[in-house]
Amino acid sequence: MQILIYNKHYIDVNLESRDGMLCGPPAYDFSGDNGLGLYSRPFIESFEETPMLVAVLTYMGYGILTIFGYLRDFLRDWKIERCHVAREREEQRDFVPLYQDFENFYTRNLYMRIRDSWNRPICSVPGAKVDLVERVSPDYNWTFDYTGKVVEGVINMGSYNYLGFAENTGYCADASAEVTMKYGVGVASTRQEMGNLDRHEEMEELVAKFLGVESAMAFGMGFATNSMNIPALTGKGCLILSDELNHASLVLGARLSGSTIRVFKHNNMQSLEKMLRDAIVHGQPRTHRPWKKILILVEGIYSMEGSIVRLPEVIALKKRYRAYLYLDEAHSIGALGPGGRGVVDYFGLDPRDVDVMMGTFTKSFGAAGGYIGGRKELLEYLRSHSHSAVYAASMSPPVVEQIIASMKCIMGEDGTTLGRDRVQQLAENTLYFRRRLTEMGFIIYGNNDSPVVPMMLYMPAKIGAFGREMLKRNIGVVVVGFPATPIIESRARFCISAAHTKDMLDTVTIPPSFFNDTIHLCFSHQQTASVSFLSKLP
Repeated sequence: MQILIYNKHYIDVNLESRDGMLCGPPAYDFSGDNGLGLYSRPFIESFEETPMLVAVLTYMGYGILTIFGYLRDFLRDWKIERCHVAREREEQRDFVPLYQDFENFYTRNLYMRIRDSWNRPICSVPGAKVDLVERVSPDYNWTFDYTGKVVEGVINMGSYNYLGFAENTGYCADASAEVTMKYGVGVASTRQEMGNLDRHEEMEELVAKFLGVESAMAFGMGFATNSMNIPALTGKGCLILSDELNHASLVLGARLSGSTIRVFKHNNMQSLEKMLRDAIVHGQPRTHRPWKKILILVEGIYSMEGSIVRLPEVIALKKRYRAYLYLDEAHSIGALGPGGRGVVDYFGLDPRDVDVMMGTFTKSFGAAGGYIGGRKELLEYLRSHSHSAVYAASMSPPVVEQIIASMKCIMGEDGTTLGRDRVQQLAENTLYFRRRLTEMGFIIYGNNDSPVVPMMLYMPAKIGAFGREMLKRNIGVVVVGFPATPIIESRARFCISAAHTKDMLDTVTIPPSFFNDTIHLCFSHQQTASVSFLSKLP
């Protein structure tokens, strides 16, 4: 399924309440030619349904693995096969179990078979190429031994190094090294005690200027930025409307808040609007009192799907129903928009229309931590009510300087066009790589402008095979399967960087004609893409 939206129009209608129901047409008319245009550029996303044959074979594969898993568990219970998984000691048999044995079935019998495809240790800067520490397993991935050798020059298609600022030389690295010599590495205090440096203040002012908001606040961990701040914004009597594919940090923050949570279909504005209508008409359960707040949680770029939020429509709905909007730009900040200012810049929208702008420094900026931007009153409230602000240690000075230097570079305040050139290079690399995979016949998900490129593998056996065979050719990729994805939608996820050269991308996307013996990777509705894993590259 390919979705093309161009110059879609928003039509305002007067809604009336009749017998507890809202009457009138939906807020969006896909066929109308009148009204206010929400999109000024083509918005193309592709999500092809899993072919029936592939779905059946995938289920069969998991079924066979499950049967053999139960057989192996039977052999382990009878001490015929050794079990390496964590379990209770004999003297603790009468205790309440510390480990849930049945829940670890997937880990024991499926994940362990392909565990070597993850957690690979690197021993270099995670730039366009990385060096990996070679390891082998004598017991089928239960444990690993290091050989002492290094696999050098592996093309890095897995790190979120969108703008190539993860580097140990250059303007940013030099600035961080200089600050380290002056301030040291650690602060040993919270911001509210003795850990508030002048560099922290400068960084937050710069972030606010970069985002185009009144104020901003930084946190030492991106995950905690969501999980610890959402509970400070909502609570009992509030309603959170969350996209079904939101990140675990957003899900955890929503759950910790104690708010009522309702999940709408991914990027589906009809589903979101229906929930907004129902929330306003029916109010809270049992009492039917109005909700104290309605907060919409969305992401800029969804890291498993490669899709971009339909922000113009979300903002229109948010204004229409007087809800609040929380936008997580972890993957989109720096990676989208002509100025690298994220999905708001990408659509040419006003940052003031987003109530809470959240993002991380771990990806495009090559640093660590996260931020929240918005109105000054909001940030003053969070400084005194957010657990992450009150109890967490301050950000490390060299990390802060990396953020300042890279952000100034993107904004052009370093006196060069390096940042702007990297933003443009990332956009070009993204379009080129996606086009190459499409021409080869692979099924890829997401928006054409998204640097996150999921390529569908489907079957469980291909998860490990793809990762291993790519590594043999000095290409490092991230492979993802259940439960991180739906059971029939296993995939390889490529993350494009401005540091990638055309030769690197061509090496990754060698045409199938260069291969002899082939195995089927994925099926398109028109053709089957076959890529060899058995012959040598020229």
